[in-house]
Amino acid sequence: MQERVAELRASLQAAETEGALEAIRIRYFGRHGEVPRLLASLGTLPPERRREAGRAINNFKALAEKAIEERRAELAPARPKGPAFDATLPGRPVPEGSIHPISRMCRRIVEIFRRLGFALADGPEVENEFYNFDALNTPPDHPARNEQDTFFLKDSTLLPAAPFRGGGRLLLRSQTSPVQIRAMEKQRPPIRIIAPGRCYRRDEIDATHSIAFFQVEGLVVEESASLRELKGTLELVFRELLGQETRFRFRPHYFPFTEPSFEIDGFRPSPAKTGKEWLELCGCGMVHPKVLSGAGIDPDRYSGFAFGFGIERLLMIVEEVPDLRLFTENDVRFLRNQSCPV
Repeated sequence: MQERVAELRASLQAAETEGALEAIRIRYFGRHGEVPRLLASLGTLPPERRREAGRAINNFKALAEKAIEERRAELAPARPKGPAFDATLPGRPVPEGSIHPISRMCRRIVEIFRRLGFALADGPEVENEFYNFDALNTPPDHPARNEQDTFFLKDSTLLPAAPFRGGGRLLLRSQTSPVQIRAMEKQRPPIRIIAPGRCYRRDEIDATHSIAFFQVEGLVVEESASLRELKGTLELVFRELLGQETRFRFRPHYFPFTEPSFEIDGFRPSPAKTGKEWLELCGCGMVHPKVLSGAGIDPDRYSGFAFGFGIERLLMIVEEVPDLRLFTENDVRFLRNQSCPV
């Protein structure tokens, strides 16, 4: 056994790499190595010699294991003394996230309307034809009710928890106006609400159109609601958003749920001449008497006005963004450069 110990020590001394050391370990402790063969040979010895031979083999096994580990420690690369890391070094920078430009603009719009006494209202994005069209005085032959212009659903399991009345097919709301109908059904005048939310229309996706967009609509119903109040409210809001130098013009228009109806255009003086001075900002008008009576409100006693505009379109004007698709492509370089205040 002494010869084997001397041979082991000489082999370990000659081993200069981890690979050579691993070869020695396999030579002695592998499946067909020296130690397994010695242990297997115990069965061939007379009974009176097995105990002594077994003790000698176990001693050699322990010595070999210790010697191999000591040599492994000698071959390990030297480690620097002291702590594992320098606590005085600056930490790694962690990039901070930010609120999406659309969410920031929505918060800003809500804050302005809150100062004017408007409450926040919400409703389901999955509606039926009654709330999206019938209750808004939109007749069955209206182009918006064509399957090529609105997303209709076939699966009734998508029906939201909100109560439905009327009937018709399920669809993704094409505007947030159904929220106004639901508000008038639940609440008696006076009513002052805004309804921001996502809407869906079957448009071709390009620089100024998308199948999903965010809209803010507002509704006021009271005994003395007037066109003068509508005009003053919207001019104040858009001057807060676009600047006090913004000019406005009201153009007569047609919406089935308001009468009279108007489109609002805005103009901001700018050194850069784009060739298009006036930009369409908003649609608005006095609530149609049929809409009021359909929601259970007496049109002879109460009047109201409503308005709606797109958040992305407003952002494109404020931030001078040339392409609507930038808001949904999640390009960090674009989102990081947005400076719309909260």
